[in-house]
Amino acid sequence: MVDIAPAWPEPTPLDPLDAPVPRYGSGSLADLLPTVAAGLGVPGLGASMELAPADRACVFLIDGLGWDLLRAHPEEAPFLTSLLGTSSNGTGRPLTAGFPSTTATSLASVGTGLPPGAHGLPGYTCEDPATGALMNQLRWYPWTDPHVWQPYPTVFQQAAAAGVHTCQVSAPNFEQTPLTKIALSGGSFHGRLSGEERMDLAAEQLAAADRSLVYTYYSEVDGKGHRYGVNSDAWRGQLMYVDRLAERLAEQLPPRSALYVTADHGMIDIPFDPESRIDFDEDWELRAGVRLLGGEGRARHVYAHPGAAADVLAVWREVVGEQMWVASRDEAIAAGWFGPRVDDRVRARIGDVVAAAHADMVIIASEREPRESEMVGMHGSMTPVEQLVPLLEVRT
Repeated sequence: MVDIAPAWPEPTPLDPLDAPVPRYGSGSLADLLPTVAAGLGVPGLGASMELAPADRACVFLIDGLGWDLLRAHPEEAPFLTSLLGTSSNGTGRPLTAGFPSTTATSLASVGTGLPPGAHGLPGYTCEDPATGALMNQLRWYPWTDPHVWQPYPTVFQQAAAAGVHTCQVSAPNFEQTPLTKIALSGGSFHGRLSGEERMDLAAEQLAAADRSLVYTYYSEVDGKGHRYGVNSDAWRGQLMYVDRLAERLAEQLPPRSALYVTADHGMIDIPFDPESRIDFDEDWELRAGVRLLGGEGRARHVYAHPGAAADVLAVWREVVGEQMWVASRDEAIAAGWFGPRVDDRVRARIGDVVAAAHADMVIIASEREPRESEMVGMHGSMTPVEQLVPLLEVRT
């Protein structure tokens, strides 16, 4: 009998070990504030990055402004583009956000100085093992005690305890949110509606003491990207606006100051076609054995029914393994996706299966997540356009 070769080769899933793991411990968002605070003389914090110390430091985080996006738009952002060579202490290199590259996870990494496996916010949504409910860590719903969920002190709290004048300048509606409480609190909070007011007050607060640490934030670059895409005029308009804000802040820096402009993730536009947007709610294979679907379109936590985890892993690898890095919980942890350590309280929050997009595609859930499924711009995975963020620097 003659063996007949199949008409097409069997698909070869992507190897989870080949995923570009964030540079935890040397060049990730989690390393920024501990290094800055150590330069201010805050004890107990290691400087894992090379940044020259400054008496006054301001971190301006622009939500959604990825490194690749900034480099692709020099006309819209002439001031920020002029600073590209200053990134990461003059090396001209970006930072990595962390996995998943999403706002709740990244802001927690920035504020605590810890990777996701330690601070315990491992995605946009994840299972609360105590209740079995899917928890949205950006909106903090369903409610759980924030300080049980994330028990570590923030870098801001440690700086304030060490006598550094510490404050956050942001939109007023963020002051009382649980995410702010467990990721960014410490010192005082100053709510201002307009971007110009935030920049002016950040500069004023920076000059208020001999040692100061100020954090300020702008969200609408991300907002317009989600709604209209990063190829839209609306997104470009926001980039132009935030470029002027950064320049306004830089022009007001008091002496002996360092301004760091960074971001929490980048973004990619996903086409509206069935090949690019696989609908979990209409795909019986992907749903088989799945108890909860967490995360977001490009970084999924998949929670299996008891005894079904191995089967779910096999099916997801077969169906989307050529487009996504698909790993078991243990494989993702061992590969360092969530950092060099994962605390015991965090382990069960991670999906039985974790799927991170490599191709320009998402797994939407049109019934469970109707609003998120209609977004144009997406993020969450470990590709460069999502993962790489700037660390631009201005000094006086």
